[in-house]
Amino acid sequence: MIEFQHVFKSYGHGRNILSDISFRVSAGEFVLVSGPSGAGKSTLLKMIGGLEPCTRGTIQVNGQRLDQIPARARPYLRRAVGVILQDTHLLYDRSAIANVLLPLAVTGLAPDQAQARARAALDKVGLSAHENANPIELSGGEQQRLAIARAIVNRPAILIADEPTANLDQATARRIMSVFRDFNRVGVTTLIASHDEPLLADYASRTFRIEPGRFSDLGEHHARSGSPKPSGHAGDLPTGRSA
Repeated sequence: MIEFQHVFKSYGHGRNILSDISFRVSAGEFVLVSGPSGAGKSTLLKMIGGLEPCTRGTIQVNGQRLDQIPARARPYLRRAVGVILQDTHLLYDRSAIANVLLPLAVTGLAPDQAQARARAALDKVGLSAHENANPIELSGGEQQRLAIARAIVNRPAILIADEPTANLDQATARRIMSVFRDFNRVGVTTLIASHDEPLLADYASRTFRIEPGRFSDLGEHHARSGSPKPSGHAGDLPTGRSA
């Protein structure tokens, strides 16, 4: 599903942000990427999403080497990988449903099909009642769930998120994490970068640790939330009304 082989990342002629990283993530895993600020967690996720290239080494996602994907095929990768960055980049002059519709604009879906899929995505994160609200009218947790809806509207096989619970109270953070857990339970491979290791330990079943100049795969562990082994497929995502 995701494989790094001796990957390095640097900017310009500066030091390596990430050095000689190798790992494999299988379909349906839920991985926590932990570590201090500036260690390279965000960079790692952006490389998986095809948003940044590596400096050396090879990265494969869904069986494709990212450095060999032609520019015209990049949109297909973006459909397979749902990305939620720290800055959600929501458009505050458009409604919630209009934000979710954006990734579908280049898919060629008929307008009625696109609307139906966008409404389904909003329903899955518990925002059906707010489809006509502008993001500025939503709470911080609701805005984060809106960003998740936009990321999953193309039914990706992989979902990556960078600090999705930052600056949220504990109850709201747990509601956000329950949304990711629900997607993972139906087979969506999930990687989340976070400082909140105690919270993520309730959901993730494997942990990567990134520190300046060092990457560690801490291996698999039992998620305390008791998530069952994933089954089904990305098209069968459950409704996240409780989120």
